[in-house]
Amino acid sequence: MTLNLIAEAAVSLLLVLGGLFAFVGSLGMLQFKDFFMRLHSPTKGTTLGIGCVLIASMIYFSVTQREPHIQELLITLFLFITAPVTGHMLAKTGLHMHLRFITGTRGSLPELMDEDVGQSRFARPARPKPPGGLKTRREQLLKSRGR
Repeated sequence: MTLNLIAEAAVSLLLVLGGLFAFVGSLGMLQFKDFFMRLHSPTKGTTLGIGCVLIASMIYFSVTQREPHIQELLITLFLFITAPVTGHMLAKTGLHMHLRFITGTRGSLPELMDEDVGQSRFARPARPKPPGGLKTRREQLLKSRGR
């Protein structure tokens, strides 16, 4: 077996695995029911998928151009370092905002310390109410249309 044949097999395998991981990560975004479960899809599946594709690219260009290409390896390492940190920051933000989560999942409820959870819900601006009731607003709309 030649080196090119082994490299082509490795690149093909990594591309197929990368596509599968990315697909499963994307599918998880649709299937999971709450914010905290959805964090797993991009941080786990999609990260592995992109990592496999980048390593396949590194192998392919290193073999075809006969010189080492490490740019893809640096991108993969950067991705593996930043994705879990981003997921952790998003999870802490969800805890501070008191986002709802499904309690019917397996496992125990998280044991949170006071400094991990915010004291009140995220402040949202109140919606302005139209003057009068719903009937008054309907009458104003009909009057402005000339009816």
